[in-house]
Amino acid sequence: MKALVDSGKAQIIDVRLPGEVANGHIANSVNIPVTEVEEALKMDPETFKMKYGVDKPRMDDDNLIFHCQMGRRGAQATEIAMTLGYAKARNYAGGYKEWSEKEGK
Repeated sequence: MKALVDSGKAQIIDVRLPGEVANGHIANSVNIPVTEVEEALKMDPETFKMKYGVDKPRMDDDNLIFHCQMGRRGAQATEIAMTLGYAKARNYAGGYKEWSEKEGK
């Protein structure tokens, strides 16, 4: 996960609530709460970019990664994405909890 983040080649979607994200987040991640993931991934690319400030993931993106605090909501978001056709979507099961422990924050 760290190598992907450092490479800048991953699209990381943080599915926690904005209040949780305010307490810390993975660099370059985009906050889309899990309750909005399905709607967001169904948006046209222009609307997605206007709302979230980044390009909408492509269906064939290799490094589309969802995460939450500890893994459950990230897994839920990954399942939603896969149902919508994002076949290579993945969940960072350790979540922000593991990330922050390893990054010493």
